[in-house]
Amino acid sequence: MAKILVQIGTAAFFAAGLAGCDVDKTQEGSVNLPKYNVEKTQEGSARMPEYDVKTPDVAVNSKEKKVEVPTVKKEERTVRVPDVDVTPADKK
Repeated sequence: MAKILVQIGTAAFFAAGLAGCDVDKTQEGSVNLPKYNVEKTQEGSARMPEYDVKTPDVAVNSKEKKVEVPTVKKEERTVRVPDVDVTPADKK
């Protein structure tokens, strides 16, 4: 059951990542696993599938637009702030 959930989660992850891409499979994949008894009876081989992936073009630009922005006025006041004096241990 856990193995199936991991496979479904992995497939969903890759599907979300490729949602904006155009993918064309260019070659089939195959796996020929070696057979083992006490000694190896067959050589193994593997060929992974090939894909052509075309990603979408994304352009990020800026433009000027008038918007209302709140302004902040400042005034001078006298307030109490902390004042910390540190004497290093070797100076005591």
